[in-house]
Amino acid sequence: MKTAITHILGIEKPLFQGGMAWIADARLAAAVSEAGGLGLISSILGGPDAVRAEIRKARELTRKPFGVNIMLAAPDAADVAAVVIEEGVKVVTTGAGSPAPYMEAWKAAGIHVIPVIASVAYALKMQELGATAVIAEGAESGGHVGETHTMALVPQVVDAVDIPVLAAGGIFDGRSAAAAFLLGACGVQVGTRFLIADECRVHDVYKERLIKATDIGTMVTGKSLGDAVRSLKTPFSKQFAKMEADPQARADAIRAFGTGSLRKAVFDGDLAGGSFLAGEVAGLIRRRESAAAIVDDIIGGAEKLLKQAPGLINE
Repeated sequence: MKTAITHILGIEKPLFQGGMAWIADARLAAAVSEAGGLGLISSILGGPDAVRAEIRKARELTRKPFGVNIMLAAPDAADVAAVVIEEGVKVVTTGAGSPAPYMEAWKAAGIHVIPVIASVAYALKMQELGATAVIAEGAESGGHVGETHTMALVPQVVDAVDIPVLAAGGIFDGRSAAAAFLLGACGVQVGTRFLIADECRVHDVYKERLIKATDIGTMVTGKSLGDAVRSLKTPFSKQFAKMEADPQARADAIRAFGTGSLRKAVFDGDLAGGSFLAGEVAGLIRRRESAAAIVDDIIGGAEKLLKQAPGLINE
């Protein structure tokens, strides 16, 4: 399956693995890249030196293209921005802020910059900055979310910009991927499903909770703090929501309660203190599988459905 993004990046399949904080490391990224997609290493792994080490490890595991996702609101974002140049990374995806301060240096280094966006206005700004493409992420996604859902967001972004658009949020299998392509996307980014990949580092409790999740198994918290996040319903997320609803609870106390919660979920499987980030597609997860099997199922399934699509129309 060849699209504009496979041609630009030299990848075999139009699928990115989400650059999930504390989760997306060299092992997972390399496995996705080996399967033909684009694996991404998170910049939130313990500092710039840790990111540099993961980049080098990924190069030992695969010779295929991979990238780094940089959370621009992080205190060490500038240092990581320099690391990707020094290490010769050729693809950077960004979130939680504007890449404007780093665009000139990244472009001079031959880096393809692909921001994650949640609105048409921001997509247009990224195009003006010289982004190679954008990832339109709908509110179905896990982690930080915007207001507009994927089905409505993607076609509006496609119509507004002249650069390639990838779809994210609610992408789980060939059905949702095929829908994204029909909406005009040239690729998809997948996060939640890769959480149960054999190569993913998250705690077994995390994976077990994903397998047990239902269609109403996630919730959004943090809106009152201006930082909406989707996660699995757990004792932690329910307590967070309870604190938000309490008019007597101070914002700084709520933030303190959430500090370090993702790490507690990823490494400790702590249901009381951990934030188990996941998208609405968690209800579709049934079993653990390899990253390669996930990539093949999504893109292979999309190809099969798109080939069958003409048969839906009777002339």
